Amino acid sequence: MRMLITGGAGFIGSHYVRTLLSGGYPGYEDAEVTVFDKLTYAGNLANLAPVADDPRFTFVRGDICQAADLDAALPGHDVVVHFAAESHVDRSISGASGFVLTNVLGTQQLLEAAVRHRVERVVHVSTDEVYGSIDEGSWTEDHVLEPNSPYSASKAGSDLLARAYAQTYGLNVSITRCSNNYGPYHFPEKVIPLFVTNLLDGEKVPLYGEGANVRDWLFVDDHCRGIQLVLEKGGPAEIYNIGGGRELSNRELTEMLLEATGRDWTYVDHIVDPRGGGHDLRYSVDYSKTAALGYTPRMSFEEGLALTVQWYRDNRSWWEPLKASAGTALG
Repeated sequence: MRMLITGGAGFIGSHYVRTLLSGGYPGYEDAEVTVFDKLTYAGNLANLAPVADDPRFTFVRGDICQAADLDAALPGHDVVVHFAAESHVDRSISGASGFVLTNVLGTQQLLEAAVRHRVERVVHVSTDEVYGSIDEGSWTEDHVLEPNSPYSASKAGSDLLARAYAQTYGLNVSITRCSNNYGPYHFPEKVIPLFVTNLLDGEKVPLYGEGANVRDWLFVDDHCRGIQLVLEKGGPAEIYNIGGGRELSNRELTEMLLEATGRDWTYVDHIVDPRGGGHDLRYSVDYSKTAALGYTPRMSFEEGLALTVQWYRDNRSWWEPLKASAGTALG
């Protein structure tokens, strides 16, 4: 079996690739893996260093928006797992066009190439942010899409394209929608790695308002196991939520991060949320449909957070250059 993983040098994609090549998914021990990645700011070959010498691993630098790049890389592959995306809400609010280009046009180009080259199976990786915000209860997969930021709107568009390619062209593509991921190798612009690395360096962290926004937290390995289950058992044009089952307000999360790094509330700056209506209050997914495939989150948040904080303590050589090169973009 030959698998092409778009965005496989990013946070979630690289975890999936490392697990795949280390034999973490039974029945896929002999799979040949091609990582297809543009290596934007969030794509990092260091994320793939643990498997770079595996004879089953190939890296191709390419852009999903370019049909020629896809046509050069895709022939002969049986499976595509599509992680490649622009994914940061704040960046989408300050500049939406790149998100529409990559997430909408790029996904369309990939789906078109998959049809053209007769790929047998595709999994399109998306986000719960396409649902908008929910005050109580949890979203099921048939909930109306109400995205509130350019990022989530672009991902909603890509989801609809995936469904359309299943219906129109018979492409065997499933869609996954995950809650907030965390774990090692997470680019330090997102809240957990940003807060952890700032606090380890004795710097303050920005908490929007009183930290009332609520997120469901999902350890990256649990997410990737859910994706693998959907790859193996999911149906065409079907959508599968993947959640962690642990909701925390940003204030509760901040308190846990302060405790984990030995800091106190003097290291927190309460700031006005610059994102306005693009910042959703609460996310919560019902993942019972995915549970029916055999999914359940294994990592408790306390254990996963401790593991993650320790990884950042032990791997300054990975994250310090990223923060230095990104500069104020991470502020």
